[in-house]
Amino acid sequence: MSAFLQRKTTLCFALSVLALASLSAAAQSAPATLSGFQATASLTGLTHTASGIELSNAVSTLKIDAMRPDVLRVRIYPNGHPAEDASWAVLPEARTSRIAVTAEDAGFSTSALRIAVDAELRIVVSDLAGNVLQRDAAPAAWDGTGFKVSKQKTGDDHFFGLGDKPGPLDRAGESFVMWNTDSFGWQESTDPIYKSIPFFLEMHGGRSIGVLFDNTFRTYFDFGHERADRYTFSAPDGPLDYYLLYGPEPKRVIETYAWLTGPTPLPPLWALGFQQSRYTYIPRTKVEEIASRLRADKIPSDAIYLDIDYQDHNRPFTVDQGSYPDFPGLIHELAAEHLHTVLITDPHIANLPHQGYKAYDTGEAGDHFVKRNGENYVGPVWPGPSVFPDFTRQQTRAWWGTLYKDFVADGVAGFWNDMNEPAVFTYPTKTMPDDVKYRIDEPGFSPRTTTHLEIHNIYGLENSRGTREGLLALQPNVRPFVLTRASYAGGQRYAATWTGDNSSTWNHLRQTTPQLLNLGLSGFSMSGADVGGFAGSPSPELLTRWLVLAAFQPIDRSHAAKGTRDHEPWVDGPEQENIRRRYIEERYRLMPYLYTTAEETSHDGVPILRPLFLEFPHAASDSHPLDQDAPGEFFFGPSILVAASPSPEEVAPYTVVLPSGLWYNYWTGEKLDRRAPLGSRDLEIRDPTVTDTPALQPIMVQPSLGELPLYVRAGSIIPMQPLVQSTEEKPSGPLTLRVFPGDNCHGDLYQDDGKSFDYRKGAYLRLHFTCNVEADGSLTVTIPKREGSFTPWWTAFRIEAVGWTPSATQAVVGGHRSTLEHTTLGWAVTIGDNGKPQTVVLR
Repeated sequence: MSAFLQRKTTLCFALSVLALASLSAAAQSAPATLSGFQATASLTGLTHTASGIELSNAVSTLKIDAMRPDVLRVRIYPNGHPAEDASWAVLPEARTSRIAVTAEDAGFSTSALRIAVDAELRIVVSDLAGNVLQRDAAPAAWDGTGFKVSKQKTGDDHFFGLGDKPGPLDRAGESFVMWNTDSFGWQESTDPIYKSIPFFLEMHGGRSIGVLFDNTFRTYFDFGHERADRYTFSAPDGPLDYYLLYGPEPKRVIETYAWLTGPTPLPPLWALGFQQSRYTYIPRTKVEEIASRLRADKIPSDAIYLDIDYQDHNRPFTVDQGSYPDFPGLIHELAAEHLHTVLITDPHIANLPHQGYKAYDTGEAGDHFVKRNGENYVGPVWPGPSVFPDFTRQQTRAWWGTLYKDFVADGVAGFWNDMNEPAVFTYPTKTMPDDVKYRIDEPGFSPRTTTHLEIHNIYGLENSRGTREGLLALQPNVRPFVLTRASYAGGQRYAATWTGDNSSTWNHLRQTTPQLLNLGLSGFSMSGADVGGFAGSPSPELLTRWLVLAAFQPIDRSHAAKGTRDHEPWVDGPEQENIRRRYIEERYRLMPYLYTTAEETSHDGVPILRPLFLEFPHAASDSHPLDQDAPGEFFFGPSILVAASPSPEEVAPYTVVLPSGLWYNYWTGEKLDRRAPLGSRDLEIRDPTVTDTPALQPIMVQPSLGELPLYVRAGSIIPMQPLVQSTEEKPSGPLTLRVFPGDNCHGDLYQDDGKSFDYRKGAYLRLHFTCNVEADGSLTVTIPKREGSFTPWWTAFRIEAVGWTPSATQAVVGGHRSTLEHTTLGWAVTIGDNGKPQTVVLR
């Protein structure tokens, strides 16, 4: 960089006038970026740095750094009082990343963005074509330690993210507060609930930008609720520190968010299986009864959860020996049936000094509990008076991890961190008092004491971090499974999550899809909702429809509260059970596809459950998110579109909206040509200037109780396996490659041992399949050379061609001919797999 770019200029009044002249010149050369600003002669300092710009006026200092060409970090602070440069959410290597920029009179540019700032420190971010991506509507406003950031908003702006907040998928027109809250009985209008994930994706005019507002205090977001022409985010304290992530495609923004805060790690394979839970299966014989019935009724399953009643007087890390005699024996008994046990371990520790309670004694000896007025803070929770670990201390998290030693030795497979908002039975706050003290001792942070106001929203994040890190310390080569109720941005690095204590209502079934979609967009790819609803007793039809839908969600866990009727698949008789079993079975047949998607997520952060706009951001002619036209629809992985009813309690027909292109009915193989007439991207609206081409007719469906419409995008190859009763059971038969011919036809497969980290040493299998319909009508499927050293369970491939008609009903592989088999979906052939590349030609 030149000396000009590196020197700092301190401005007096005369130099301030020069700065304003530069702003005026920039406005003439780039009117799209500066129009609307009213500059004032208030600058007191300006520095062009190697990676951005720093400006000051009489009140504040603004620093903007380019971390990548498409990622900016914006910090504003009162003059002379910079906030600590630290983060619980952002990865250190990302937070410190910087690139060289090109200085401009009023800002700077990268190879993707142009940034302009006026003398009131208002910011405009544009792409290089001059399209405004984000514009400050007003200077950052300060009120003591609090502040508000205001951005311009139009009626065409759409907002997504913020985790599992209830309500519509699109946040436009709504407002929210971030304050993790134990919210039993939440409803669609309830806010806040369990998580605070201050990240959102904004879409406007076919371009997307993401914002992470990295402030752990009680923060506020308003997407046009107060004023339709602006959106705001604010906080009463803490740093004004936010990141801008440019697409322009929304999927690119999500991938960048994973670069910034980390992706969801690859889970153990069993965590993708069906999970059965209840508050609580007690005594031991009830647990054995549930396990026996799952296997006797041949309902594929992989996990049973034990809620707080397995503990002695609800005290974490204890066992009620009266109700659960020989607890290790129970765990081993379940493991012999290929059922993994998941135990709840809440963060509160019963306040029992000198009573032989190990969790308390060791915690007190290590001074690991939060303080109030110089003493351990004590608050009422499930065990009664309880103390709470200070998870902001690395030594406390390490101690917490040691508490799992006995359970891990017993063979417990996973752990469930509940009540970690943290919840306290004190109303109306439902949490610790604001003045509870934490003693931060964490790499990257200055050691200091702070209050609950700053730490509350990250308590669940650091609780789940301590659990994951502790399990890794105990079993370094076993992938942990941790489920957390509360978290913050970046929490996906440590735990899966669920939507908390939902209810057994049709509305909560309907809420599940937007909640999980927004969780996925917020980093939490491994997420679920209590199937059947936690609070209340679902009708037979509601439970069936919920179990059917959950088969196509990342985590499939049935859970219920005390005092409710049973939620297990076999309740309500054989007819309902058969439907429920069928869809759970289909999930297990799709396990290779689901596991491959989970592995891809662990690299790129693209969620397992996806809104339509993530795969088809320009499906509508005006670039509005197609999900607005199809509120019940979503993608399960990259290829399968689930078209659930937007009103599942209704019996009336509803419209299925498919993005433009060729599609296949997953169940029947029927090909659906949904290519919009004459290139129009608006699926259901005919171009009024065209008179000789009919508009596409809507797809109307009226599925019965046992039907869920699924569609596959043309050009997909979906790997499937024979039915098993658990993910630990070795499938018997070939791996199926179900081919749906179309443009750019391809599919991926990833396999490993499903439990260890040996894949990091090359013990995995990765295959990228392709297919093509040739000019003579034949279908060519290419199987490449294996990548990785893992040996898979199959020795043959079964290739199933859907929606394709042969001329000779033959398959040619390496010069050998086989006769094609006619199936309900199309035509199939089975070939051997010796691990070498093969080309299969179906004629």
